[in-house]
Amino acid sequence: MRESVQAEVLMRFLVSEELSFRIPVGLDYETGDPYAVRMTFHLPGDAPVTWAFGRELLLDGINGPSGDGDVHIAPVGPESLSDVIIRLRVGADSALFRAGAAPLVAFLDRTDKLLPMGQELTLGHFELSLGEALGRILAEENAG
Repeated sequence: MRESVQAEVLMRFLVSEELSFRIPVGLDYETGDPYAVRMTFHLPGDAPVTWAFGRELLLDGINGPSGDGDVHIAPVGPESLSDVIIRLRVGADSALFRAGAAPLVAFLDRTDKLLPMGQELTLGHFELSLGEALGRILAEENAG
């Protein structure tokens, strides 16, 4: 049985040092793809954009700089549960978002209650779920 956790948070889309605006961002976690979280950014005037990355990357980024690839997450300040900066890159282009850590921690807590981190392999039919997830990702890439 596939179970999921969803939430919506407001983030600031940082266009430049002088310009930013709030956007709704959907958060989604499914046990069928137990290592990933998805963020769907609803930018004004554009179709929603979804990014998938590791659930552990999000948790690590709340506590300290994290991410070696196209997704980088880091806390803004040294204090506990400060805001976080999320940088998404595609080639030379990047987008920068600022979010409160508290709603992200609450979302991750709900995912952990559904399936604790480190126990992802305990899911039955993991290989089948992984195959389905990879098929879905490839289908999304081919459609877009």
